[in-house]
Amino acid sequence: MTVIRGYELVQRLEEFAPLALAESWDHSGLQIGDLKKPIHKVMTTLDVRPEVVQEAIAEGVDFILAHHPVMFKPAYDLDLANPQNRMYADLLRHNITVYAAHTNLDKVSDGMNDWLAQIIGLPETTPLIPEAHQPEIGLGRIGNLPAPTLLKDFASRLRQTFKVEHVRLITTDTDQFIKRVAIIGGSGSEFYTEAKAQGADVLVTADVSYHVAHDILSSGVSVIDPGHHMEFWMKTAMQQFIKDWANDAEWELDVVQSNINTDPFRFV
Repeated sequence: MTVIRGYELVQRLEEFAPLALAESWDHSGLQIGDLKKPIHKVMTTLDVRPEVVQEAIAEGVDFILAHHPVMFKPAYDLDLANPQNRMYADLLRHNITVYAAHTNLDKVSDGMNDWLAQIIGLPETTPLIPEAHQPEIGLGRIGNLPAPTLLKDFASRLRQTFKVEHVRLITTDTDQFIKRVAIIGGSGSEFYTEAKAQGADVLVTADVSYHVAHDILSSGVSVIDPGHHMEFWMKTAMQQFIKDWANDAEWELDVVQSNINTDPFRFV
């Protein structure tokens, strides 16, 4: 078995989900740390939050693979009274490298949106928003359910699938039968017109705003919003990917997933 350095894992990650696929506004890639340092234990997580960092420290993790970038906004100071800055300091103090695969992981084949499509029961899909020169990949997926399903039953099933107390349903008819479904992990409500144009009966996505919801109602397409935390499935999927890569390459690498639920919303 071979001890590897961070850059060797990153090379494999970027073969699978090239950084060139990331959206221009995104900040995928290395967030914090030293890729030349040997790594022994990797943790997959949706978000890098202070409680996740403490979990990683307790578990002896030296490389965190996150879906959401930890550094979207610049730090204007390093005042450790700020919990976010204190988290950065903890990462550096414990020599933990953080790498994020975000919109590149969303777009790639057998990536985030394919996992989500499979989980909600779409056996075959195509990209909802294909890349201009690579139509086989792109944002979102669209496909057909094996059989027509009542919208309200499908919404209830998604509530269980995504382990949330409720989903938000935007529709004029909860008793309609649906067949064609589009899904975009994270914030994808802006693409409801594309979903409708491709014949979707319903779009599954998160973070739908009040005014966009009114526009959706007028469009004739339905939307199910299970919350942004729906993407937590990447923890399990990427844990298995890295385990498989490690086995194939005979890397000496332990791979775990965070057990912290980073969904910030609670319902009362």
